[in-house]
Amino acid sequence: MRREPAQKRSRERVEHILSCACRLIAERGSDTMRMSEVAELSGISIGSLYQYFPDKAAIIRTLAERYNTVSRACIAKGLAHVKSIGDLRTAFSALIDEYYEIFLAEPVMRDIWSAMQADKALREIELAESRKNATLLAAALKRALPDEDMEKLQVSALLVMYFGECAMRLAISTGEAEGRALVEAYKQMAYRSFAPTRLRTSDRPAPQDFLS
Repeated sequence: MRREPAQKRSRERVEHILSCACRLIAERGSDTMRMSEVAELSGISIGSLYQYFPDKAAIIRTLAERYNTVSRACIAKGLAHVKSIGDLRTAFSALIDEYYEIFLAEPVMRDIWSAMQADKALREIELAESRKNATLLAAALKRALPDEDMEKLQVSALLVMYFGECAMRLAISTGEAEGRALVEAYKQMAYRSFAPTRLRTSDRPAPQDFLS
């Protein structure tokens, strides 16, 4: 936002603007939403709207950051009590299932997520969010695998979280039956990265196996 509202009335106006923007996004999508329409539906002048949001990307960014905050809190809560790989698999599976159900039920979130891919600044925000979520996952992995190197766990966690977002985008763009199958396949792939390094490396084929 261009300015952070300090007074109650201003905060209420911002909430009203965002609510109206969500309504337009749900009805028509963010691509076709215009700032003039947001102003009209909000019952304010376009100049007043620009005092809070300089452009449509600022509205999308604010909504995305709010969803991200809620999502991160959910991840933190879901992983908080992980102490073993079994705990991690159970908690991670529940989080992914919950995430998928939310996106199925919330078309606005799906549209905002897609809109972020078309804007470089918004993509950077998404990457930063992936890193924050990866830190939460890496901490859970470290509790479950205390002998593993934290730096390697962090890298693995970032891949799991980033690929999870890619998998979710693919899943919600297909039919529900295929989408659920994709979500399950992603979870199985993620589970393999939760194994101790010694077990993962023992599964690697010898160089000659690639030639056979």
